[in-house]
Amino acid sequence: MFKLLSPIKKAYIAGFLDGDGSIYVRAKPNTSYRFGYQIALYIVFFQSAKGKTKFEEVCSLIGCGKLRIRKDGILEYVINRIDDVKEFLIYIKPFVILKKKQVELMLKIIDLKSKIETEKDFRLLLKLVDSYRELNYSKKRKVRTLTP
Repeated sequence: MFKLLSPIKKAYIAGFLDGDGSIYVRAKPNTSYRFGYQIALYIVFFQSAKGKTKFEEVCSLIGCGKLRIRKDGILEYVINRIDDVKEFLIYIKPFVILKKKQVELMLKIIDLKSKIETEKDFRLLLKLVDSYRELNYSKKRKVRTLTP
């Protein structure tokens, strides 16, 4: 999907992400998961609904997320399937400037997530997820521990 885009289009999308996008991950409590948390990864692009037609054109270049209109008139294009997030980040990584550290850390989180075998492994993953908040403007939420 992304490998078919020219370097110029990849750079444009990376610039859009740097300016009007967000990359974040969170540990959501969920008892149906092995260690009681779901690791949820997100790449989100934002735009005013006034520019919907052009924004849809940009989103169609990406092709793997979902577009929604918020009640406040902001469009959100969300990529949250782990394989799509990983592929997207790999292809735009050389072009990202402002969010380079977020891209690198997210790829590290994705890699570690695929190798989780023990609760100790999962705790290391949670530490990486917690460290992500230092890179973003966030509410400083933190999952501190798992129950023993």
